[in-house]
Amino acid sequence: MAVEDFGQAPALAVDGPAGWKPELGRPNGISDGEQKWRYFKMLVELGYKEIEVSFPSASDTDFEFTRRLVQTAGVVPEDVWLQVLSPCREDFIRRTVDSLSGANKAILHLYLATSECFQRIVFGFTQEESVDLAVKCTRYARSITKDDPRQAGTEWAFEFSPETFSDTDPEFVIRICEAVKAAWEPSEEKPLIFNLPATVEMSTPNVYADQIEYFCRNMTEREKICVSLHPHNDRGCATAATELAQMAGANRVEGCLFGNGERTGNVDLVTLALNLYTQGIHPNVDFSDITSVIEVVEASNKIPVHPRAPYGGQLVCCAFSGSHQDAIKKGFHSRKQSGAKSEDPWQMPYLPLDPEDIGRTYEAIIRVNSQSGKGGVAWIILRSLELDLPRGLQVAFSRIVQKHADDVGRELLPREIQKLFEESYYLKKNPLFTLIDYNISTDRSTSPLPPEPGRTQNTQNLKRHFSGVIAIDGMEHTVRGTGNGAISSLADALRSLGLELDVSEYKEHSIGGGRDVKAATFIECTSLGVKERVWGVGIHEDVVQASLIALLSAASSFVTSRRGSPLMFASNKVNGVPNPVLNSLKLNNGPESGRDAVANLEAQAADM
Repeated sequence: MAVEDFGQAPALAVDGPAGWKPELGRPNGISDGEQKWRYFKMLVELGYKEIEVSFPSASDTDFEFTRRLVQTAGVVPEDVWLQVLSPCREDFIRRTVDSLSGANKAILHLYLATSECFQRIVFGFTQEESVDLAVKCTRYARSITKDDPRQAGTEWAFEFSPETFSDTDPEFVIRICEAVKAAWEPSEEKPLIFNLPATVEMSTPNVYADQIEYFCRNMTEREKICVSLHPHNDRGCATAATELAQMAGANRVEGCLFGNGERTGNVDLVTLALNLYTQGIHPNVDFSDITSVIEVVEASNKIPVHPRAPYGGQLVCCAFSGSHQDAIKKGFHSRKQSGAKSEDPWQMPYLPLDPEDIGRTYEAIIRVNSQSGKGGVAWIILRSLELDLPRGLQVAFSRIVQKHADDVGRELLPREIQKLFEESYYLKKNPLFTLIDYNISTDRSTSPLPPEPGRTQNTQNLKRHFSGVIAIDGMEHTVRGTGNGAISSLADALRSLGLELDVSEYKEHSIGGGRDVKAATFIECTSLGVKERVWGVGIHEDVVQASLIALLSAASSFVTSRRGSPLMFASNKVNGVPNPVLNSLKLNNGPESGRDAVANLEAQAADM
């Protein structure tokens, strides 16, 4: 064989789906009849048109399963071919053909190992004897199928596999296949299928592709044959070998869902199909609900799909790395900002296809452990609470999450992260500072210039006065303060409680729309003499009240007690009398509360 006969395949491309043929009937396949029945029906629903269903000569179970398919009305669609497998033995071929009696469309698949290794060690055959046997069995198969008038109701197709093809002299493969073709006499309308197995994967994928290319270029009457692939995965390269071999001229692929099969398995039809899908080529099979497919496959094969199996594994659409999570979060934000629809081209960092296209949810994309960063945590809060956290709050909360993940020693579930956020920033209940009632009014203690006659007094440059009631550990207290606006006036009122808080960052956005829209407010505070920066979050239908709640959320971070302990704080002046309990806490000299306080958690995380 000359070198110039090889090497053209890598310059080509796969521009359409192959003919997929999943396998049910191999000896290593599904043995339970009812599970096999369910599996067959699933393959039909997925869109497969050629399905190898059994090895009828191997057992009565397989024979009866095939008869049940043929005899049960409505189970096998008119456009679906039933394929059965037999070695080159006339008695086995007879039983195999009998199993398909009455079928609408049937593929009879004969195989014979052709490598020197098998001829010498297993069969004791010469090449001439192998050719003679293949021709003899092909002629016999023809005589009891397409040439038999009693089989006129069945559309018969014939498939021949030179088993161990990839370990066989390519010139001998051509010789034996030409002899089989002459014996069967195919036509362009009814081509003969030559299935070329890498029965044991023994070389790099390009070598298998070269062998397929050599076969395609040297077989006569190429238009009368269908070249089928049957790669195994002994070297872990079955997918690559298949794709290169398709580029080399193959028309059809035999394999199994999720790579089930002998030893390391056959090529994975799910991976092949979805690889095409990610390149914009529909594979003509439907994996839009891949989870239900996995359930059937695992129940039938008694082998779990690996968590990192391409496309089907539970972790393939997940990101634990902080930088990956951040990139994915930005990717979704970009699609939202651009108004991208589901039918628009998919371009997303780290995600080769839209998880929704295979029935996966976006909630499963981000997985959080102690190695995760702010992006993943922020994504979960955005999805669960519709809160788009400012970067500073992302950093602060991610430290809390990381510490909690370290404490529990495992991955955190989204609902756990949501609960941790709600507790850390008092979204559901603030036991320390609860806003009961308030009024914001113009501070008229400084009188502006009188208005011109007939004009209303302009108060936009006047300060605002906060007067309200705040419950501290259930005890109500009236507080007052003055500032440039609602937030600064409340901050001034909190000084009467011994809290010197300055707002260093303020962000807000809406949640929802229409009449049910809410305001989400995020406030970062600092305090004189304290290095920590503490965040507060407030959500309310009224944007002003949301801001006040957010400030009280931040204030609570400074004065949180140990979990399970009663709150003992109150105003440092009750009816004008100093409160020794609150004063002893020295709030503005640093938080002196339990380890569950948000400020302490952030401080501890910052020091790590």
